[in-house]
Amino acid sequence: MSSEQSDPELSETSQQINDLFDSAELSKAIETEEFKQFLDYIPIAIVVSKFFRGDQRICYANKAFETLFGQDTKDCAGKGWSILAGFKDENDSNVTLESAMLKGGEEFLGTFRAERPRPLIVEAFSGLIQNEDGTENYRIAALIDITDRARAEREEYARQIRDKDILLRELQHRVKNNLQLIVALIRLEARNERRGEKVNLQTLAGRIESLHLLYQALSNDAAGDEIDLGHYLSQIAAAVMNTCAVDGIRLDQKMDYAPVSVNTALSVGLVVNELLTNSFKYAFDGRGQGVIMIECLRQSDDRYRVVIADDGVGLPEGVTWPVPGKIGALIVQTLRENAKTDFNIETAPGRGVRVTMNVDRRAGEQNPV
Repeated sequence: MSSEQSDPELSETSQQINDLFDSAELSKAIETEEFKQFLDYIPIAIVVSKFFRGDQRICYANKAFETLFGQDTKDCAGKGWSILAGFKDENDSNVTLESAMLKGGEEFLGTFRAERPRPLIVEAFSGLIQNEDGTENYRIAALIDITDRARAEREEYARQIRDKDILLRELQHRVKNNLQLIVALIRLEARNERRGEKVNLQTLAGRIESLHLLYQALSNDAAGDEIDLGHYLSQIAAAVMNTCAVDGIRLDQKMDYAPVSVNTALSVGLVVNELLTNSFKYAFDGRGQGVIMIECLRQSDDRYRVVIADDGVGLPEGVTWPVPGKIGALIVQTLRENAKTDFNIETAPGRGVRVTMNVDRRAGEQNPV
């Protein structure tokens, strides 16, 4: 789904933009208005370069980059990573963001500062996209503006999270790994498009928004090593309602305070986003009204029940969800592997759909985000 407030954030949150860019037809998508529109949904500065004649050349920068750097993204096209040479590592002034990007790899590069007309401090992450033979093809930079957080404040923040090993790992990995998850979703969409299925950028943007909201929660000054799942799911529901709502369809919510790990929140949130979107789009086909219900209720101190249900038309006879090979299947697999959460769906033609997940508060702590 999103997104940040000076935050180590969004997560972007495996290998999916890979396939998107590695495909001969889809690599051209970056030149289309539709694809640019999609990239502009991402609320952090994204820059993409392509390996050309022995060098990396910028082939795209999104609107967030334009806003952050105050320059027309068209002026960057065809240039090298020298556009970032003015940024120096806060801990080693001999290292520039340009040199860090050229070094390659997929990792957190560090915190960089440029004086420019006004001081600008960014946290930089990079991702390398390779061809099938392992040679370099594309390189992605994600730049997060943390200027408004004073250095002393950031150092104190870092000191606090060093005392919490789980949170430290989350802070180091969440942006890269969540970006990788978005990449994986795009890759699967790209495969579907090559099979003749239309890619729904609005739905994909909704998934990014779920990550955006998680990033915001993690950036909250009061955030510890857990996220309130009830509040997070209510934000996702509001976002889906804002995008998909139609007259006559009501959304009912019941939310308890339900602290969980970041891994669990991310996995459950993506499933909930998918189910709510599907309900709004398909559950009431041919009907003028209906009810969608979402609840997150405490069963015990460490156990919660999440339910998403509608009183719509239900799945057609013989149809199951998620459909193997589709994005929904990838998202449910992530839920089972990362959050160790069970997933039960009940449906019948004309009797709606009801999905129940039993969430363990501690389940996602073992796998760093």
